[in-house]
Amino acid sequence: MPESKKFLVSSSPHIAAPGSVRQIMLEVSLALFPALLCGTLFFGAYALFVVGLAVGSCYLFERLFNLIRKKTDTTGDFSFLVTGLLLGLNLPPWVPFYVPIAGGAFAMLIVKMLFGGLGKNFANPAATARIFLLLCWSSAMTTFVQPFSGGFFGGFSTMLTGPDPGLDGVVGPTPLGGGEADLLSLFLGNVGGCIGETSALALLIGGIWLIVRRIIDWKIPLLVLASAAVSVLIFEQDFSAVLPALLSGGLMIGAFFMATDYATSPNTLWGTVIYAVFIGFMTVFFRTFSNYPEGMSFAILLGNILVPLLDKFLIPRPFGAKGPDRPKAAGEVRK
Repeated sequence: MPESKKFLVSSSPHIAAPGSVRQIMLEVSLALFPALLCGTLFFGAYALFVVGLAVGSCYLFERLFNLIRKKTDTTGDFSFLVTGLLLGLNLPPWVPFYVPIAGGAFAMLIVKMLFGGLGKNFANPAATARIFLLLCWSSAMTTFVQPFSGGFFGGFSTMLTGPDPGLDGVVGPTPLGGGEADLLSLFLGNVGGCIGETSALALLIGGIWLIVRRIIDWKIPLLVLASAAVSVLIFEQDFSAVLPALLSGGLMIGAFFMATDYATSPNTLWGTVIYAVFIGFMTVFFRTFSNYPEGMSFAILLGNILVPLLDKFLIPRPFGAKGPDRPKAAGEVRK
């Protein structure tokens, strides 16, 4: 056989797209830049510092894990960069400095590396780490500052303890937590909230870029947002509540950047539909009936756990087959 006709057969994962993992991660990071820029402009330099701590800790703990286990360094694929950016952008602007470090350690060591590394994690590392931080430091993770509070460098004075909830004009509720905001402020990001989730405009720019570049599946964000809108109508029975719900909280960043994670999203069409609709519905369900005003991370985690079942039972049936193929049970003789 000619040399050009020989193929190397190996186990998965296989190359399914012309872009490399490194290229994809860099493009996703670039798509997150508008949200990072808006978060820095609205909340100051300390917000950028928090994101930098999250990225740096993700890099450090992945390197340390590979070093301790005497494995090849995997930081060259830049997946740590995406995880760190998403984690940092999902944190309050003036959170104590140790919170993003602990989140980076949990995301990389527990969720990613202990399960085998990139592509083998059972859930989105950033979303799961945010839940971990919310359970460990509930007060710090639910205390938000208003845009342009304390000056551009004001957050550094609270890096050890976080902002004081008693300071009027600095700390205030987010729109999901009872704060008031008009649609334009919600769209641009001039509201209280996490660093990268307040500006719907910035997230739409990044999300549309990824769709145009065919980095993410457009069906997932569309169905997440559509099912969330329908769920708001079901629970609130008020058309005027739909747009504020879509523009508030982590719905946009979750729909475009976290629910679309390759490793934790379904591989079938109907699986993708069920998965996305489930996340949109559960986000609004948690917002409506739980003690926490934001439910996107919880919804994504539950959706990730559901993915293996969707992939198992919604595998496309081969042409002409009467039923889904399955392995023989012990002692079974198939006729």
